Amino acid sequence: MKVVVPGISGLLARLVAVELVRGGHEVIGIDARPWPDAPAGVTMHLFDIRKRAAEEVFRTARPDAVVHMGTVTHLRERSRERYRINLGGTRAVFDYCHAYGVRRVVFVGRHTYYGADADSPLYHTESEPPTGNASFPELADLVAADLYAGSALWRYPELETLVLRACYTLGSSHHGTLAAFLSGKRVPMILGFDPLFQFMHEVDAARAIVAALESNVRGVYNVAGPDPLPLSVIVRAAGRQPLPVPEPVFNFLMGRFGLPRLSPGAIAHIKYPIVIDGKPFRRDTGFQFQHDARDAIDDFAAERAGRR
Repeated sequence: MKVVVPGISGLLARLVAVELVRGGHEVIGIDARPWPDAPAGVTMHLFDIRKRAAEEVFRTARPDAVVHMGTVTHLRERSRERYRINLGGTRAVFDYCHAYGVRRVVFVGRHTYYGADADSPLYHTESEPPTGNASFPELADLVAADLYAGSALWRYPELETLVLRACYTLGSSHHGTLAAFLSGKRVPMILGFDPLFQFMHEVDAARAIVAALESNVRGVYNVAGPDPLPLSVIVRAAGRQPLPVPEPVFNFLMGRFGLPRLSPGAIAHIKYPIVIDGKPFRRDTGFQFQHDARDAIDDFAAERAGRR
């Protein structure tokens, strides 16, 4: 297939692109950020996905499929620009797909869509609504992008739409929300809380996205790997020290003394678990993860040790 990958310069998207090339697909990347050492088989276009030049790529290339990975988290961009990238970019991608005859599109979202809350069920299924916007408004644009992508299932019935809500990733690239949280020697936790964290090896995450693309399924799917682990277990296994902090002083300490900077809404995410049920995805696509949690943590920790 000829596959367009918006957001291809992201580290997970690069792994997806490599998997696609390995599988014999022709890959066309669109990103405002460069990928100087992109492998053979990947054609790069340095465009903002919302601009006319990106639409021209769709018009001339006439891709068979799209893997949309051009969203960002609250930690990386200011709120206004993040909203434009996440929701505006997602809308542009689906408009182009509809206009230029794309057959299949995979939107790669996040399991944080469901939100972290004391009253949430332990395992989230795909039919559940998002519940975390009130306590974590920084996620609102990602939730909106997910819902917009899902609406394509009825707005564009001719387009085979697949919305993935993937758990955290961990591995040697040191990329992603969980990796950033574990980056320091001491990892803050809320005193009295030790939530389950669900993650998978970044290589397995890339394989899962490609498996979704190559399957014949459509709809909304959770993507998960091994069973979740308590945060304190992950921290110690990665060679870090858990630092329990009383909640009233937590925000004051964040970004100081070598601790990561978190937004106020993120506190709920280190108090309460977000665990998703990934069985339907594995059943319908045949995907099986190859790396257990220990592999992912060891690869992450080994890379960090090598940088010192």
